[in-house]
Amino acid sequence: MKYYIISGEASGDLYGSLLIKALKSFDKKAKFRAWGGDLMKKEGSVVVKHYRELAVMGFVDVFLSIPKIIKYLKFCKKDIKDFNPDTIIYIDYPGFNLRIAKWAKKKGFKNHYYISPKIWAWKEWRVKQIKQNIDALYVILEFEKKFFEKKHNFPVHFVGHPQLDLHKNFIENPLFKKKYNLNQEKIIALLPGSRLQEINKILPVFIKVAKKFNEYQFIIAGAPGIPSEKYDSFIKNSNIKIIYNQTYDLLNCSTLALVASGTATLEAALFNIPQIVCYKTKPINYWIARKFVKVKYVSLVNLILNKKSLVELIQKELNFENLTLSLNRLLKVRELENMKNDYIKLKLMLGKPGASNKTARLIFNSIKSN
Repeated sequence: MKYYIISGEASGDLYGSLLIKALKSFDKKAKFRAWGGDLMKKEGSVVVKHYRELAVMGFVDVFLSIPKIIKYLKFCKKDIKDFNPDTIIYIDYPGFNLRIAKWAKKKGFKNHYYISPKIWAWKEWRVKQIKQNIDALYVILEFEKKFFEKKHNFPVHFVGHPQLDLHKNFIENPLFKKKYNLNQEKIIALLPGSRLQEINKILPVFIKVAKKFNEYQFIIAGAPGIPSEKYDSFIKNSNIKIIYNQTYDLLNCSTLALVASGTATLEAALFNIPQIVCYKTKPINYWIARKFVKVKYVSLVNLILNKKSLVELIQKELNFENLTLSLNRLLKVRELENMKNDYIKLKLMLGKPGASNKTARLIFNSIKSN
């Protein structure tokens, strides 16, 4: 059978590659065409558009990119028609994907949505679009199931979080520290985001604070698609290193992490790494978000736990003084113990490993039955 997958970010490429691998185990003759990245390509998919081409962040940037988005929508529709897939699989990326899904439904294509748009945070009216145009929705957070089924009377599949699979399959590299010449100092991992706009806003604060804590070694987890020279302008005249494609190894040997809000907060939690969540964007983007986003917290960990377990330093709060104070506070034994106790509860709320296999099996059986 033929599968057309659309994702628009690095995380979508990662989760899409895991889903492709799982689908191949059920469907030996599967053919894939995707909007994704290097990981999907590695799994055997033809990648027609790389997520780096699609990276648009913030309300103002989206507005300015409307002509480009319209062009991509037109290209995507034609490409789907030419490929004529048995199903289309959407991974998050709602602004683009829900538009394609509406068109695809009218054309008679089957629409499966893996990793729900965060409409519980904002744009809840998109539930109507999902109910009208999506044949099956696979959610990765337990409270999302309650949101769709109890509040909106729309049945969904709760499959668990794919990060559980990645964590379960992680094999520690005993030579990691030696390979990157890391000394015996305690390590603080820096995860300043996956997009250049995030990095430009967040990393300078991290670097400034790092100079205050000489007894620790600070290491940047390099984001895929961001060349090292982009980081070099920030870290010159310092002993801070960049390590690419080894985020799990880095977290595994870290004492603490400074993390840009996003999936990375969940990754750190699964490794029991104490963390401070940081985020900063353009003032206009933040102003609009404050107006319309309905959630109490920005980090996935706090959202899932429904409590302020992690310190969140957002926008103007993310500065040298606040981050230094929060870091000193977090290094106290009592704070560390409280956070790790919360991590135990968090893991129980994420479901069981196997999200990719569960989703692949449900999609394959659905197509087969039709």
